Amino acid sequence: DAAKFLGCHSIRVNAASGGSYLEQIGYAADGLSQLSEYAAKQDINVIVENHGGLSSNGAWLAVVMERVGMDNCGTLPDFGNFFISRGKNANEFDRYHGVQALMPYAKAVSAKTHDFDEEGNETHTDYLKMMKIVTEFGYNGYVGIEYEGGGLSEAEGIKASKKLLERVRDELAKA
Repeated sequence: DAAKFLGCHSIRVNAASGGSYLEQIGYAADGLSQLSEYAAKQDINVIVENHGGLSSNGAWLAVVMERVGMDNCGTLPDFGNFFISRGKNANEFDRYHGVQALMPYAKAVSAKTHDFDEEGNETHTDYLKMMKIVTEFGYNGYVGIEYEGGGLSEAEGIKASKKLLERVRDELAKA
């Protein structure tokens, strides 16, 4: 109701709970289905970001989306959020496979950056490869910029991210 009042087209939510891998698929699909049914009456999309835990497993979240099966429920693939767990026993889902699994349901995309090399490339993600995956799915919506690095100021990190995305766009247009 608040999102509708504010004129939003979407709300972003997380999918996290306890239980086994399969139990959590059921919990997430049930909760997202209920929320999406309510949101549909308000003409609002419900989008789920891969944001830690099982939601950072692209295959898991794709199965959840299939189970929900509603047009107004989708994903927000975040290029840098594929850590299922962190710390000593860190477990990371392959970011390229993750984005590929989530793009059929994408309502938006989050181009996360951390660090840049001398040529302006992000050091953790091959942006040409990643944006090729995004565009191969026919996506032509918004690509949000999220800079989380420490080497540049927030403003400079955002500008560097934008410059990288514009360069990649131009390279993809030539291909």
